[in-house]
Amino acid sequence: MTQPVPTRMPLTILALAAGCFGIGTTEFVVMGLLPDVARDLGVDIPNAGLLVTGYAVGVIIGAPIMAILTARLPRKGTLIGLMGIFILGNIACALAPTYGLMMAARIFTAFAHAAFMGIGAVVAADLAPPHKRAQAMALTMTGLTIANVLGVPGGTAFGHWAGWRMTFLAVAGIGAIAGLAVLLMVPKMPKLPAQSLFREFAVLKRPQVMLGMAMSALSAASLFSVYTYITPLLTQNAGMSAGTITITLVLFGGGFTVGGLLGGRLADWNQMRAMQGGFLTLAALLALFTLTSAGVATAIVTMILWGIASFAVVAPLQMRVIDKSVGAPNLASTLNHAGFNIGCASGAFLGGIPISLGAPYASVPWVGAAVAFAAFLTALYAAWLDKVRPTPQPAVAE
Repeated sequence: MTQPVPTRMPLTILALAAGCFGIGTTEFVVMGLLPDVARDLGVDIPNAGLLVTGYAVGVIIGAPIMAILTARLPRKGTLIGLMGIFILGNIACALAPTYGLMMAARIFTAFAHAAFMGIGAVVAADLAPPHKRAQAMALTMTGLTIANVLGVPGGTAFGHWAGWRMTFLAVAGIGAIAGLAVLLMVPKMPKLPAQSLFREFAVLKRPQVMLGMAMSALSAASLFSVYTYITPLLTQNAGMSAGTITITLVLFGGGFTVGGLLGGRLADWNQMRAMQGGFLTLAALLALFTLTSAGVATAIVTMILWGIASFAVVAPLQMRVIDKSVGAPNLASTLNHAGFNIGCASGAFLGGIPISLGAPYASVPWVGAAVAFAAFLTALYAAWLDKVRPTPQPAVAE
């Protein structure tokens, strides 16, 4: 039976965005609570910092596992179940008596990350009007960007007031609200055509799919190669105070939100041009940042523009992976988020190379610019490949 074509953006997106808000908050809020967590669990701050790395590893490992386990399940039920994992994981973090159990709880929580955001993106696109599919995904991802603007600093402040464990209980509460919203607002959706897991994973043999994931990883690597070291860069090069840096990072996060919404519109206009233009803009802004980071006002303006450009490519990238993975969109979308986290980890490593060699922090943006330009070259190759090897069309449902 033919499904009616939607004509307006569904309220379902609010439920999905709430889940993304909780996920984004729990991923990074521990960074602001490291001294308290380290003191309570009896470890030093560098070891406490590994709780961030452990979460990222959990996302990477969990993505293929959850993709396999949820491949045959209804999408609405899967999203609710993933929020259940998220809630339990955050409660376990709040109650963890030792560092080892805290690490295990963080990794367990991360298993819900890629699958919820990947399947949620596909659901948002499927429920939106055909000409607004990327915008629907971008609106869903605003939960993640708002988490960086409000959730992380808010959770940090709440943790300093009530204790870091209460922050994780509060995040579990956000997960409960998001799960209830999914239950009430996400409609039952037809199952995707059944096929073997081997055939679904065969989608990874398509060059366009892997190129899309590679561009997602490069995009994240470009961002985190600089963002990881942004505080010492602004302190040493621009002479910013701690208070000014905080305000700057809030404005930077606001740029994420604006960029995400802009990227959705650009992707619905022209997906490939949005990616190519975004990557070139990123490369230019980061190269410019090596100069503008020397002044407070110029650094702030450049960072706002950098934040906008960084997330303007997210929706086009996610939409491309889904479009190119005919027959297995949930799987590819989930694994794409794992690729993003691989980019986060590798970006931090790449950005640290010039510092370890004795170069000043002002040189770090050159690394991000080079990675962004590599993403641009990858996008050029992907566009050429589109012309010589078209994407297979989906089979007609009976």
